[in-house]
Amino acid sequence: MARPGPPLWLLAELTYRCPLHCVFCFNPLDFARTEDELGTADWLRVLREARALGAVQLGLSGGEPLLRDDLEEIVAEAHRLGFYSNLLTSGVGLTAERARALKQAGLDHVQLSFQDSTREMNDFLSHTKTFELKSRVATLIKEQGWPMVMNVVIHRLNIDHVDRIIAMAHELGAEYLELANTQYYSWAFLNRSQLLPTHDQLRRAEACTDAWRARLAGSMRIFFVAPDYHEGQVKRCVNGWGTTLLNVAPDGVALPCHTARMLPGAAFPNVRDHDLREIWYDSEGFGRYRGTGWMKAPCATCEFREQDLGGCRCQAWLVARDAETADPVCPKSPHHDRILQAVAAADTASAVEHPLVFRDRRESLQRSA
Repeated sequence: MARPGPPLWLLAELTYRCPLHCVFCFNPLDFARTEDELGTADWLRVLREARALGAVQLGLSGGEPLLRDDLEEIVAEAHRLGFYSNLLTSGVGLTAERARALKQAGLDHVQLSFQDSTREMNDFLSHTKTFELKSRVATLIKEQGWPMVMNVVIHRLNIDHVDRIIAMAHELGAEYLELANTQYYSWAFLNRSQLLPTHDQLRRAEACTDAWRARLAGSMRIFFVAPDYHEGQVKRCVNGWGTTLLNVAPDGVALPCHTARMLPGAAFPNVRDHDLREIWYDSEGFGRYRGTGWMKAPCATCEFREQDLGGCRCQAWLVARDAETADPVCPKSPHHDRILQAVAAADTASAVEHPLVFRDRRESLQRSA
């Protein structure tokens, strides 16, 4: 294929450490094995190399990035280089003093996550007591003049609360609300039978969202991220594997998406050993699923192959155990029946046999043993 353009978005996963234990976390199941985090000097070098490549947007993520003592230094360097920086946070650790320091360092944007609209459900789903803290952090964000962006991951256990979630976001003064239907990777895939909503739940949630959009008349923008399991519509993997996003994990492994290291046979380089230009343009891992040359039937001859680029490789691996098959969400996939079975089970199940598995270090160590 033609030489790709530059990575426009650098996602810096600064740490997998996190005070929350969310049942839908996208960090790897074996995250506890990743203890050798990049130091400050390495992250500053990664920022310089990414900016030289052409990256313009920086996501500071985790885990919880506020657990890094050098976050302000990283933000200041990003600002000096000309990045638009976005902090993706649970809010834990964002005090008034630290918010002022991050604002002074040049942080442009904060995305604050909630798990639900009530203290009981928010704290249950995160396995922490953080609801009041998050509400206070929302006020700090407004005080610093950052855009108020709220994210809530939607699933079977909170989708019927969408009306209250939108009302809460409006009361807190959010300019943007992302209702992100769960993507079933990592911990969410492990808990899929508990988290997958029914068709009726989705229809009600979408109708509720549309009603709020009309009521608010643009004063708050609401994004309802469609669930691909129910829609049957294949989405490009992060806008196309190795075309837009360059993800750097806490230990320095560079990835085309934040879950790609689960895929068998793909070699992903480390920023400690290679510069980002070499990684982006020349590494086998980033080139493996670029474009359409890797495809086999039915993707290879599909009229939509240039539009969806075969869909998600991680989803293909998790559902079909074949990273090179068509995304099972696609009706043309030979494994689409597995998606239909999962959705049918969600529609008919009156009870779920398996308990929720909360993300925690001990569980992670057991799964990596």
